[in-house]
Amino acid sequence: MDPDLSTRILSAVDTLFEREIDFLCELTAHPSTRGNEQSAQAFMADEMVARGLAVDHWQISLDEIRDQPGFSPVLTPYEDAWNVVGSHRSRSRKGRSLILNGHVDVVPAGPEEMWSTPPFAPRVEDGWLYGRGAGDMKAGLASNLFALDALRALGLQPAADVFVQSVVEEECTGNGALACLVRGYRADAALIPEPFEESLVTAQLGVIWCQVHLRGLPTHVAYAGSGANAIEAAFPLIEALHGLEARWNAPACRHPDFAHAHHPVNLNIGRITGGDWPSSVPAWCVFDLRIAVYPGQDLATARAEIEAVIRDAARANPFLRDALPELVYHGFMAEGYALSDDGSAKARAAIDTIDRAHLGATGEALPRRAITATTDARFFGLYADTPAIVYGPRAEAIHGFDERVELESLRRVTRSTALFIADWCGVEPI
Repeated sequence: MDPDLSTRILSAVDTLFEREIDFLCELTAHPSTRGNEQSAQAFMADEMVARGLAVDHWQISLDEIRDQPGFSPVLTPYEDAWNVVGSHRSRSRKGRSLILNGHVDVVPAGPEEMWSTPPFAPRVEDGWLYGRGAGDMKAGLASNLFALDALRALGLQPAADVFVQSVVEEECTGNGALACLVRGYRADAALIPEPFEESLVTAQLGVIWCQVHLRGLPTHVAYAGSGANAIEAAFPLIEALHGLEARWNAPACRHPDFAHAHHPVNLNIGRITGGDWPSSVPAWCVFDLRIAVYPGQDLATARAEIEAVIRDAARANPFLRDALPELVYHGFMAEGYALSDDGSAKARAAIDTIDRAHLGATGEALPRRAITATTDARFFGLYADTPAIVYGPRAEAIHGFDERVELESLRRVTRSTALFIADWCGVEPI
């Protein structure tokens, strides 16, 4: 890229950065937990319209996506699930097209009294912006838009089609990103600014969610020995699942990108409910589990292993052997994805371009990392022949109390993103 243009782009990002912070504060103030994203999506749609993008704002249809590769099962209706995509159409189309993807949904805040300040009343302090979703990943949505704004401030626009996506469901299924693919949004590369400390994500784990339903035999607690406690019956099943977790973490099972990770596969028992009365032996129990899988690990085989572990542990229980648990899959049924496994010319070109952009914005080489979480990158990389670059700002306490994103890191990522767009897509006059 012409050095003078690069300098002008970086300066334009810096000039607009206070506006970017204001934008991020306003977006973070929307409590866009799953099912409550509509106001945030309306805000994103309005901001895209104001920038001259052609806006597509639609309700996700389960019937349109349920038979597609990568679909994750859901238990709830989708009347409240809306995506937003803003399209820039180049006149010359001489460059390479690009998807700028981000998710607007956030995880629940938990007990608000355990936050220093309310989770949806964002505040800026000592160079950090606090609030639920500020880092994961509304800062990324901001950097996508303001990178384009920096070009526009110079009288330029991408010389290729660019699709700015604000999707829902990333935190539980990924079906929002899938719906964008089914709707026809394709490009030569995708950039997803998830908050992984200005590193290029080379690989990510997949995720399986599952509910385990147990039935007991109720009786008065005074005669507990004649009943069967469904909650206590869950404990040996959970212990057996941790045994599976240990086996999957064995070095021989690992994908090469995770060869040196201490404990890449994590099992989490995220929720457990059961029983009806303190003085009654509980007749039922349900617990939700999340476990990770490696890139290339077959989901059907992983499910079969989970089911066998639970079934074998249940058969060792005097009551459960005659009342085997029921497994219900809902939410993530997500494959792992490794950009490092993509040897295509498109992938090499995209990686080279983000390397140059990061170097130009920061003066430093772009570090690599494999992450033990999942992102929407898998949809582009596995199902659309599209290299997915995951590269975003530094954030802390995501999914925790006092979530925050570092503002100078956000500035650097916006600078890198603007350079990436100009290099990957080329530029033309507005």
